[in-house]
Amino acid sequence: MSRRRQIYEGKAKILYEGPEPGTLIQYFKDDATAFNAQKKGTISGKGVLNNRISEHLFTLLGGIGVPHHFLRRLNMREQLVRQVEIIPLEVVVRNVAAGSLAKRLGIEEGTPLPRTILEYYLKDDGLGDPMVTEEHIACFGWAGQDELADMQDMAIRINDFLTGLFAGIGIRLIDFKLEFGRLWEDDYSRVILADEISPDGCRLWDMKTNEKMDKDRFRRDLGGEVEAYQEVARRLGLLPDGQDNAVFDLDEARKARETR
Repeated sequence: MSRRRQIYEGKAKILYEGPEPGTLIQYFKDDATAFNAQKKGTISGKGVLNNRISEHLFTLLGGIGVPHHFLRRLNMREQLVRQVEIIPLEVVVRNVAAGSLAKRLGIEEGTPLPRTILEYYLKDDGLGDPMVTEEHIACFGWAGQDELADMQDMAIRINDFLTGLFAGIGIRLIDFKLEFGRLWEDDYSRVILADEISPDGCRLWDMKTNEKMDKDRFRRDLGGEVEAYQEVARRLGLLPDGQDNAVFDLDEARKARETR
């Protein structure tokens, strides 16, 4: 089967032309990056797990009325999504001090925040994805006032839902990143959730041990990245108990056949 035309390649995903107008195929890679791609590596099977986890979370969010780009999962690494115009902002939702926030403000990592904080970062790898304010967003026209309000409302609703969902399986949602896009219908657009939600873009800590279950294991050379991602999938009910190490990857199976 011939590969469809590639539209875009990012650090963790590739977008291909979809089978129907207004659709794209989103392919999840095993590539791992940190510190604005200064650190690079591979987490075997990560793309398979992130595809499945993101599908599950987007489906649940759609069930509570959050509009999103996900349509359906196609295979182990690919999903069909609506084509949107990505708004060039990352919305970071913070519940607990960690990562750059703890370092920037001198707060001990793990300190609960008095209230949830929303931060905005300009999507520009060349500039290191700098943090920006609502005034910057308005001044440079990255998002309209109504669009920003919609993004804020959805971010808070998503946070409320995911915090409860993860708490129910013994995971503390520390912080996470969201991206949004404009879905155009004739001359009008509406803002919907896009990209992915997975351990790549979330900080997830075990509620009993504070063990990190996300990409911080790669960032901080802790090891056990695959096992952590698998444990998140297992607790979400996406991997059967006793099969944590049995993530089937069709791409890897094809490669294995070719080397026999």
